[in-house]
Amino acid sequence: MIEQMNKYHDELAKLIERHTPVHGVHVTAIPSLLFMRYSNVTGPRYGMYKPSICMVVQGAKEVWLAQERFKYSPTDYLIASVDLPVTAQVTEASSRVPYLGFKLEFTPSQILAVLRDSQIPIEPRENAKRAMFVSHTESSLLDAVIRLARLLDSPEDIPVLAPLFVKEILYRVLHGQHGVALEQTAIEGSSAYRIKDVIEHITKNFERSFRIDELAKIANMGISSLHRHFKEVTAMSPIQFQKQLRLQEARRLLLSESTDATDIAFRVGYESPSQFSREYSRMYGLPPIEDVRRLRAQFDQSIEA
Repeated sequence: MIEQMNKYHDELAKLIERHTPVHGVHVTAIPSLLFMRYSNVTGPRYGMYKPSICMVVQGAKEVWLAQERFKYSPTDYLIASVDLPVTAQVTEASSRVPYLGFKLEFTPSQILAVLRDSQIPIEPRENAKRAMFVSHTESSLLDAVIRLARLLDSPEDIPVLAPLFVKEILYRVLHGQHGVALEQTAIEGSSAYRIKDVIEHITKNFERSFRIDELAKIANMGISSLHRHFKEVTAMSPIQFQKQLRLQEARRLLLSESTDATDIAFRVGYESPSQFSREYSRMYGLPPIEDVRRLRAQFDQSIEA
């Protein structure tokens, strides 16, 4: 079994290397499938994880959800079952042995289709579970992943076979150790499903102020239940979740536009520029303008290298 798993990893590594000529994130010809390649350990990277299955094929990576660390390597896979603001960092990589990663994004409707077709009992549950988890990779799952990746060498087969292989991958995950946490985000009426609705509302309206009773109404929960279930799913409160979205968007705007920090603060929903600067510094380690200078200097150095 170990020998077979090693063969799978070697083949998948070669496939990813062939389709990632330079470092960075690469979109593939298969919808929602991305490959990653990095030749160096990276600093913390902030962003949103969509619902996805992530695999490290070579190297190692850490993902932080609030104060929780999820560390995984080629023997594991990571699942994000809802949209989550995270901090990710490649912790093992070199020019000789680059970090190689595989990411397949999916939707709740795809999960629900697998549940219905496989006749897995569909029962809403009241106790929501964490929307991010790491599990051990079984050979059956890796086999399905390999067959999906191989389609990149026969693109004419992608329209017919890719949906079947994606369905099998999701089926294997649903039958894994944390399958219940994934299935509940797709089952209408479950606590996780209702929290997902709240997450979608905050994500679409993060620059707006909101009352907690407004969110409780969306979830059809009491205020205390909303707080409890939201924190169980996301490891943070609704306000903390919104703050991460605001600060991530602020950093993106500061890097992409020639405007001042005060204007950005108002655009992402802050009423006080000083509060924005404090919270930005707490998250990124430097005030907005200094942080942007640092990031641009790092980018220039990477180009020169």
